[in-house]
Amino acid sequence: MFNRFLSKMIFLLIPFSLIWDAIHRIRRHFYFYGVFRQNHFEVPIISIGNLSFGGTGKTPFTLWMSKYLDEIGMKVMILTRGYKGNLEHSSGIIRSGRKLGFNSKEYGDEATLLARRQKSVTVVVGKNRSSNLEYYFEEVNPDIVLLDDGHQHLHLSRNLNIVLFDVTMPLDKYKVAPLGYLRENFSALRDTDVVIFGKVNQVDETVIKDLEDMIKPYVSKDTLFSKMYYRPTGFFDVSYQKKFNLEELENKNIIAVAGIASPHSFFELLTNLNLNVMDTFTYPDHHYFTLEEMSEILDTAKRHDAYVITTEKDMVKMRQIVDDDSMLYLEILIDFISGEEDIKNIISGVFSSEKKI
Repeated sequence: MFNRFLSKMIFLLIPFSLIWDAIHRIRRHFYFYGVFRQNHFEVPIISIGNLSFGGTGKTPFTLWMSKYLDEIGMKVMILTRGYKGNLEHSSGIIRSGRKLGFNSKEYGDEATLLARRQKSVTVVVGKNRSSNLEYYFEEVNPDIVLLDDGHQHLHLSRNLNIVLFDVTMPLDKYKVAPLGYLRENFSALRDTDVVIFGKVNQVDETVIKDLEDMIKPYVSKDTLFSKMYYRPTGFFDVSYQKKFNLEELENKNIIAVAGIASPHSFFELLTNLNLNVMDTFTYPDHHYFTLEEMSEILDTAKRHDAYVITTEKDMVKMRQIVDDDSMLYLEILIDFISGEEDIKNIISGVFSSEKKI
């Protein structure tokens, strides 16, 4: 009975999925053939995006790339939406390396994290990224621009397209919404230069191979495929100071808190670090915590004689409400299994290439 009901529901969703797909295909074609105008700038622009809803590791990868560009002497500007921040529908600018903190409610949690983790990067927030680049261009005079979550932001031309995939997402979910979790069909990958598979240490190699086989018919034969995973580095307090190495909290009681797109992956990571997860609190992605919520979390931690462990993206919001010694976040970096040097070489080629997408 339930299977028949589910089949009927899927059948009813098919027209909506086809309409959604058609709208995005037509939109891309209009940009590709010049019906809709793209804005071009005399600065290399690299888009970092995805096809699916939810997290695929764009923020950690953007951190890695901006750090690399900074190390080779490039002045980096990151264009990001500032999702759910007060400046999302206008604009704002953050210059990293300053001692004065920035309010995540104004700039958004991801923009605040990106600016805090970098030494000399400029982060510009606002939904209209093309206009914001034009407005701040002369003030910043960047050598290169990173377009965060840029794969669907077609109004702005780019020199390099990088698309990330979370390989832990089941393969049967690779359908256009509402049938699956895709914003667009695989055909939207036609101009992709680099495909990056994330969390590859959490699945069998056959899963990665199957996903790669699904993607390859839609991309150029020259498209680079790369693999990366998350590497935890330690536990940090509300002042962003490292308090514990990974092994120092083994077998300790913790309360796990996450307001991100893939909370269960974060909880699984904590379990794999041999932490005793006594309770979990899950919130929507980009959630802004209230004092009442934080009080409940801290009371639960006190009852279990536990630390509160959260993500860095959540900590930038939590610390504006409460300051408690039991609150920690797990810092995450990315490591590559393959493709790191190739990506660096491709990035270097952007500065001399006249290619426009």
